Amino acid sequence: MLGFDKWSGPNGSAPYACLPEQSRGRVYTEDEAIERSVYQRDRDRILHSGAFRKLKYKTQVFVYHEGDYYRTRLTHSLEVAQIARSLSRSLGLNEDLAEALALAHDFGHTPFGHAGEEALDIMMQPYGGFDHNDQTLRIITLLEQRYAEFDGLNLTWETLEGISKHNGPIFRDYSSTVQEVDTFFDLQLGLNGSLEAQIASLADDVAYNAHDLNDGLRAGFFSIDDLLDIPLVSANIKFLFEKYPSITNGRLIHELSRRTVNVMVDDILKETRSRLRDEKPKSSQDVREGKQPMAAFSSVLRTQVDELRSFLFQRMYRHYKVNRMANKAKRVITSLFELFMSEPSCLPSEWQNDSGDSQNASQARTVADYIAGMTDRYALLEYERLFDLKAKV
Repeated sequence: MLGFDKWSGPNGSAPYACLPEQSRGRVYTEDEAIERSVYQRDRDRILHSGAFRKLKYKTQVFVYHEGDYYRTRLTHSLEVAQIARSLSRSLGLNEDLAEALALAHDFGHTPFGHAGEEALDIMMQPYGGFDHNDQTLRIITLLEQRYAEFDGLNLTWETLEGISKHNGPIFRDYSSTVQEVDTFFDLQLGLNGSLEAQIASLADDVAYNAHDLNDGLRAGFFSIDDLLDIPLVSANIKFLFEKYPSITNGRLIHELSRRTVNVMVDDILKETRSRLRDEKPKSSQDVREGKQPMAAFSSVLRTQVDELRSFLFQRMYRHYKVNRMANKAKRVITSLFELFMSEPSCLPSEWQNDSGDSQNASQARTVADYIAGMTDRYALLEYERLFDLKAKV
């Protein structure tokens, strides 16, 4: 009898895990490695990509020069990967696939976080808009140009599926890249993602909530006392004060952050095991065809997570210091886009479009790809080179 209550075993040992030997393959057929599974190769290709290295200087909330301690897209992605692996191990899932999805999930983010994305999306509205999830898929299927025989990273079907469904099934309004990939590599967009994909998405929620809480406290945007009415963290705050009455602020913040991660992880495991016990999936395809996602927060904790997120939105993401930098970021992105559209000859040679029409959709997408691939510091440097008459070109 399979232990759906507490399955814990070797990598990918549960019946509902994605099995490497049953992968649906790659777009371009390759000889697979003898010593590594297909999902290990996906993870390794993601780690060695240029897009992964750029995450070091891309904003999570704070722009890179505001402090070395704050999280970047790179440190966030590593934290998501650690949580995804831990959850996957407890559930007997394929850790390598979950890790690959976690490491790649933020590839499509622009410089300056969500402020940069909002600005680029506004500029791209006449040409189909801009979405960072679609851009992630665009990067790994087209823009990474490292291999002699194909564009992109040529990842497995399961990795492409998981990245496409980072926010769940897609029923309509496919983004352009998702639609293109789906036409020749049916991603079953209307179904749930694999359990590894669902876990990677939840690990993202766990990481950004707990760690934005940590960064916000250290930045002084709010205090511990401000959190006493937030159910997800209030019990641990009271426990820490009672057990460690003389604890320093730095230790208190760290303890609160890690305990908040534990609360969310424990809830995910309990709820997911309950759903697996009810549904009894016998394969990864059974997971996809389930009537609901099988990995989830409980309804009680989902409400608490949403309350914390709402608090962070008001007290951190809309803090005047963040707004000031966001306003600067939007001006940088907007100015760069307008210049490159009106004067495409200012683009680096390898990015120049041969269409002959500086205002067409192809040119706009090229400009968006170029800007979205910038790090925070490169975008600021490019802005200075182009708009400061005294700066070196």
